[in-house]
Amino acid sequence: MKSFQISKIKPFFISVLFFNSSINAQNNSNAETFYKHDKYLSSDKLEGRFPGTKGNNDAASYIKKYFKKYGLKEFNQSYYQPFKVFVKEGINKVKSDSVTTQNVVGYIEGSDDKLKNEFIVIGAHYDHWGWGGSGSSSKKKEAVEIHNGADDNASGVAALLSILEEVSKSSVKPKRSIIFISFSGEEEGLVGSKYFVSHLPVEKSAVKVMLNMDMVGRLNTEKQLYMGGAGTFPNGVELMKKLQENSGLNPVIHAGDVGGSDHVSFYKSSVSAVGFHTGGHPQYHTPEDDIDLINIDGGALVVKYIYNALVQIANYQESLYFIKQD
Repeated sequence: MKSFQISKIKPFFISVLFFNSSINAQNNSNAETFYKHDKYLSSDKLEGRFPGTKGNNDAASYIKKYFKKYGLKEFNQSYYQPFKVFVKEGINKVKSDSVTTQNVVGYIEGSDDKLKNEFIVIGAHYDHWGWGGSGSSSKKKEAVEIHNGADDNASGVAALLSILEEVSKSSVKPKRSIIFISFSGEEEGLVGSKYFVSHLPVEKSAVKVMLNMDMVGRLNTEKQLYMGGAGTFPNGVELMKKLQENSGLNPVIHAGDVGGSDHVSFYKSSVSAVGFHTGGHPQYHTPEDDIDLINIDGGALVVKYIYNALVQIANYQESLYFIKQD
């Protein structure tokens, strides 16, 4: 009897070990991908990605490279949506008070003949405060230093590109079309997302839900992923709670409390919008927001959770519509 039990149990444990190893391998891969993107975007080479600078344009080019690599289609024969931002002349080595920057945008077409005409937007801003200036929260504002913004918001873009890679590798394509976008000009007042909402490449009525990631690189020991706006589309709160299972996270889910990042531009235009972040910290808008403080494994968990949310929403069987929150 014992030998029979052992023979039955051994394959079971082997399969469990293989399953767990597969999950760990995937998480490690996501962590490595997340780290690679965050490290480049928050490097000194890009000098804080301030709009109108070479560093900002280099960041846009980097994002564009991966949009193209993973097969996103262009709108109007370009991944760039240029617009102007007004900044104080002289800040961050900018010579004019009006500079040109760009959103980086592309899409994957849905697989369902009808639902592919509806769009889910997922985004994250890539600009930051360059060498400091009026946007710096540093106590030593007189010291001009690069504000690398590893969490704000190289982490959001790292998550965006990691999710894009996962979507591109999936053999089953989502039913609805998905727009991937990285905004510029967020720090100057959500300028890029406001411009995008005012110059949509598709009919506004076709844009059903927007997911935004801003500062998702500092997951705390309680594994709390905060989100606002989960109640702006049908059964959104219930979906986010369901996705908590086996996620390794403890989501803090708000039906309303939409927040203050680029998804607000969509919400104010009556588009369902959810914002994700892992919380504030003393390094916010200071030169100390660097890659060595990023929780890479936490970033991988966030990527997995938001990827699952994106796919679930893109495949929603029921109608998606805007629900205003108080």
